[in-house]
This record gives sequence, structure tokens and C-alpha cells, in this order.
Amino acid sequence: MTTFRVGVIGAGSIAQSHLTAYAENADVELIAVADMNLERAQQVADQHGARRAYADPHELLADPEIDGVSICTWNDSHAAWAIAAVQAGKHVLVEKPIARTLAEAEELQRVVEGSDRVVQVGFVRRHSPNCQVLKSFVDAGELGEIYYAKASCLRRVGNPGGWFADKEISGGGPLLDIGIHVLDLCWYLMGSPKVVSVSGNTYDKLGSRGNVTTMPRYKAADYDPSRNSVEDLANAVIRFENGASLLLDCSYSLHATKDSIDVSVFGEKGGAELEPALRIATEMHDSVVNIDPQIASRTFEFGVGFAHEIQNFVDAAQGRAESVAPAWHGVEIVRILEAIYESAARGEEVLLG
Repeated sequence: MTTFRVGVIGAGSIAQSHLTAYAENADVELIAVADMNLERAQQVADQHGARRAYADPHELLADPEIDGVSICTWNDSHAAWAIAAVQAGKHVLVEKPIARTLAEAEELQRVVEGSDRVVQVGFVRRHSPNCQVLKSFVDAGELGEIYYAKASCLRRVGNPGGWFADKEISGGGPLLDIGIHVLDLCWYLMGSPKVVSVSGNTYDKLGSRGNVTTMPRYKAADYDPSRNSVEDLANAVIRFENGASLLLDCSYSLHATKDSIDVSVFGEKGGAELEPALRIATEMHDSVVNIDPQIASRTFEFGVGFAHEIQNFVDAAQGRAESVAPAWHGVEIVRILEAIYESAARGEEVLLG
């Protein structure tokens, strides 16, 4: 089996998950890490056994020993670095969102369609065993036609600050950071239907809530509680060409009694909750029945998810499998997200297609 030689652009927190999965994969050789902070790039490269470090990602992309790259930078450079990587002849795993805007995403898609490189978007939760088990039930028709889904990810105090809270860099707040995950899971399980309309709302009532110091939260390296230009809540009703609909809400900060996540799909023959734990509901012999699949974990596990994502990327790049999250899926999710923001700004439903 040919070794897949990898470089990683970006050396922040999400890069650590990619690098750990690469380092533990027997099919992979870690070649290089690039980061605008060369000292950090070298430290991370040494930590994970990569051969060298670069301050300029262009140097990494010019490295002939590298077959594929993970792009783990801020959102404002995802599309640009993915395009540069494809043009340099590399296979690409780019973190979500694939781009900040639909225009950026569609530019990347044109480049992808003109090449033979694999470009995969980092929808890591698709690769979780609980999701793949449920997808097998859906694909086998066990739930029948999926006509409704609910995607929710609500945090009480969860604005990470820093670049996450800077709209120019991130492109948006919880919708692009955490809402995208639950939206994508539902859309993926529904069979990736074409969106036809979106009605959305966004709210910026609570801000960063940096005054709350009694609850732990993830904070960006450049955290600054006074810096915040993103929404703290978004919700939407999304309608699809096949008549199905999806209800979404997500928040960094909400006066709720607890943090929560809910990913559910409902079909003619059965329904299922994927998160907070996989459970399936159906009807058998004129009785309502709940089914609890007996798998190692019925919820998302970070390390397992990234290990499976990296393996799928490697296998797809080497022609052994299809990518579970091809680039065009990332484009369509950005199309929905941008429509939510547009609908919220206009105060009316947005028609697509």
C-alpha cells in the first residue's frame, strides 16, 4: 500500500485533531506543518513527528513530497488555500465551512470540477459511528421517506471570542461554527435534497457575555471579550424540492437551563434521534417500538470521528473509496447558511433555485 504523505496548514486547536489522527494512521506519513507563527509550526511539527515546518503555506504547497493537505486555518482563508492546494496538485481536506460566502465556495467548486484532485470538507460528525449506523438504516429504507428534520445546538455561555467573534474573519457566529454541524447532519441523513426556500432570523441580544466567569468555556487564543460582531442566536425553516422541511436553531449564548444538542429525522416508516444519543422509533405489529442500536457509543466521539474522517480522506485520495463529504456538499451547505443570513437581514423568506 502506498504511503499518503501529508502536510497541514494551520497549527491551532483544530489542527491538533487532524495531526493526531494522521500520526496514528499507518497509511500516512506526516511531512510538514505550516503556520504564520513559525515557532508554533515547528513546535507542533515536532510534537506530531512531522519532518519540517514552514511559516509560508505556499512553501508547503510547493513541497514535492506532499500528496495531500489539511487546511485548518481561519474561515476567511479556507477557500483560498483550498484553491491554491488543488492548483499545486494536492488532494485537500478543508475544515468547515468550506468558505465564508457562496461566491468563495462556488469559485472553489469550479476549480475542483476542473481537476482530478479529491477535495473533502471537514464535516467530521458524518464520520461518527452513530451517524454511519443511522445512515445505513436510512439508506436501506427502514425509516421510509424522510420528510422532516430538527437540528439544534444551543449553548448558554459559549462565545469563544477572538476570530470566532469577528465576522470579517469567521463569516458569522454560531450558525457557521456549531449550527453548521447539526444542519449538515440532518441534510446528509435526508439524502442531500435541493433547497428551495429559507426563512431565517438572527439575534445579537446578549453579546460575548464575557462578564460571566463562573462557567467554563472554550476561548480562542486571541480571546477579547470586548470584540464581538457576530450573532448569538440563529434559527430557520428550510424547505426542499422534495417537499421535506428542516427546522434549525443554534446559539452561542442563550438563557437556557442547559446546553443541548438535538439532531432528529422523521420518515413515513420511522424516526430517529442521532444526538444526544442514537435511538430509532418505528412501528411493529401495531405497536410503537423504540430501538437502541448496540454500538460502542451512541453519541459523537471527537477522536473516533477524526480518525474515521482522516481514513476516508486518505482512502478517497488513493482511489479506494468515495469521499463521504465531497466539496459540493460543502458548497450547498454554505448556500443554505448564506440564505439564512439574507432572510434575516431582509425580514422575509428567500427563494432559491
